[in-house]
Amino acid sequence: MSDRNKAGRAVLWDLDGTLVDSGDSHWRAWREAMRAEGIELTYQQFLASFGQRNDRILGAWLGAGVGPDRIRRIGDAKEAMYRDLARREGLVVLPGAREWVTRLREAGWRQAIASSAPRANVDVMLETVDMRDPIDAIISAEDVTKGKPDPEVFLAAASRLELPPTRCIVVEDAAAGIEAARRAGMRSIGVNATTALDADVYLRSLADLPDDAFERLLTSAAEAPSSS
Repeated sequence: MSDRNKAGRAVLWDLDGTLVDSGDSHWRAWREAMRAEGIELTYQQFLASFGQRNDRILGAWLGAGVGPDRIRRIGDAKEAMYRDLARREGLVVLPGAREWVTRLREAGWRQAIASSAPRANVDVMLETVDMRDPIDAIISAEDVTKGKPDPEVFLAAASRLELPPTRCIVVEDAAAGIEAARRAGMRSIGVNATTALDADVYLRSLADLPDDAFERLLTSAAEAPSSS
């Protein structure tokens, strides 16, 4: 391992629901996309899907027999609606998010977006909330073959930053993301969820996160006994 890797440290951010309040726009886009298919989606169905890839979401909603072409068509229509809403109506940065991204950048942490969303969505969101500059890398749906809770997205982000998993901390708002972090061998912070997440640290808001939270988690990861 290089000296850079030994000293480096990173935060891997989920985007939707973690840094940006995008839930209502996603809900409205999914509802209209499914209505076009003659299906009335419930809000509870939507909530249970948040943070997952579209192929996993639509497979659950439409059944195991749904073909890839239909999944792609519905998913593309939904994402186009979502981006249109984001551009027209804007998005809101969640409390504490901008402050933490700025603070971590100034403290020398590397930062990546590790999202289940298509790259076009990520680009629109970061542009809309003016948060692209502090981000060193982006991993989106096109960069992986498996969605959360598989750890691939976080391992890909760590690889892009040239850091081992033990030097990365994941911040997530969904149970699938927290499980993906665990499988990746990374410490995690859970925020903004309607129910408590099984993360190493869980708080309702990033604004409530102690000043030394990231440093303490990284120290605990380094001190943990390695498995062999």
